[in-house]
Amino acid sequence: MSARYLTTTLPYVNADPHIGFALELVQADVLARAWRTAKDEVFFNTGTDEHGQKIYDAAKKVGQETQAYIDYYAGEVQKLGKALNLSIDAFVRTTSAVHKEAAQEIWRRCAANDDIYLKEYEGLYCVGHEAFVTEKDLVDGKCPDHNVEPQVLHEENYFFKFKKYEEPLLNYLQRPGVIVPEWRRQEAINFVKGGLEDFSISREKKRLSWGIPVPGDDSQVIYVWFEALTNYISTLGWPDDKQGNFKRFWEEGVTLQVAGKDQVRFQSLIWQAMLMSAKIRNTDTVFYHGFITANGHKMSKSLGNVINPFELVEEYGTDAVRYVLLRHVSPFDDSDLTRKAIHEHYTANLTNGLGNLVARVMKLAETHLGTYPNIDPPIVPADYDQKFIENFEFNRAMDIIWTHIQRLDGEITSKRPFELIKTNEARGKDLILQFVLELSSIGEMLRPFMPMTAEKIIQAVKENKRPANLFPRL
Repeated sequence: MSARYLTTTLPYVNADPHIGFALELVQADVLARAWRTAKDEVFFNTGTDEHGQKIYDAAKKVGQETQAYIDYYAGEVQKLGKALNLSIDAFVRTTSAVHKEAAQEIWRRCAANDDIYLKEYEGLYCVGHEAFVTEKDLVDGKCPDHNVEPQVLHEENYFFKFKKYEEPLLNYLQRPGVIVPEWRRQEAINFVKGGLEDFSISREKKRLSWGIPVPGDDSQVIYVWFEALTNYISTLGWPDDKQGNFKRFWEEGVTLQVAGKDQVRFQSLIWQAMLMSAKIRNTDTVFYHGFITANGHKMSKSLGNVINPFELVEEYGTDAVRYVLLRHVSPFDDSDLTRKAIHEHYTANLTNGLGNLVARVMKLAETHLGTYPNIDPPIVPADYDQKFIENFEFNRAMDIIWTHIQRLDGEITSKRPFELIKTNEARGKDLILQFVLELSSIGEMLRPFMPMTAEKIIQAVKENKRPANLFPRL
């Protein structure tokens, strides 16, 4: 049995949670559930990033106190976790007292290692990124991600000696599996080889009061990224570690972070350099997923192509949404997803596929079988390998499950047990029992992906009773 630590990134609480973050949550949840099934001890973390200029400005714009504003959106993220049936162990908020203490402590440790210094700086600042940018980052003078011109700021800030960690980071990035997929690891290596620059890790409090004070200097607050990244260990109780979770899951366990493809610089470079500076063990693996697009375009409210995860769950149900995100969205590349495609996937593969199969098999069993041998736990087919999940190939794992669903559905049609039982009752019952056993195996394979559906299938088999329609026609 291994101790496994797993965390998503933390969404900024300045807008409703989107379908891209729902993807990240569901991917992480599959891993957590699969590891628990394998008898590993799991600590699964998510939460909300609640400081910074964007949040302060957004609250001010709608005339709300900042704390009330973030409380609302943090609640929305928690609601999304419930809507997606996540099995999380911790929900960290970066405005909590425990996190503030941890953020200030990691600052102290980096400072004690002579990695923090004060200097005057003038540069281009993108509020959307909460970061300074350079001319080479801009397109036609604007940030390409937010389509706005950056502000010119002149401040005295504290800086982190990022350049000092070029060689240590390159050594870290040589480890097998430190980043998945491989091309993201090469991206990180190339970024470091291109040269790192020290970066600002504080903001003047007179300009931005919504942040954690710099230890020993109340005129400055800690840069939101620098403090927010600390959530990955503050959630474990670091630095005091009164319950031993940090020692158990971070120092002695296997650590995995799940993040979007735009996070490579922050998760695999900045955060890892911070850990090195503070003399804390680095993350074992960071898995980066792609983005969800609509008709080839990035989702945005102005284009009217945003897919609301709450609306999807309301219309199709939790497990249907999990199914679409895990099977019809690439784990690694960008994937196009539209409401029309979601409806087609639901109808073809859930209503007419899995749902119809469960109804057919259990109707046969309920009608023609009395009691049958205990089949718990079900036998999982040899071609279903947990390594697909370990390798983050969720879609390939689900493709195998649906191969079994389609094959079993075809066998019912070709072998016609409902007719065979009229002429040879014993052979007909044996065939139906075989189908029940195979359906039970399908339910077992579905556990980490569609847990509520899996439980309904396995319970139907135990009770020898056809369940209510799993995926009604819409």
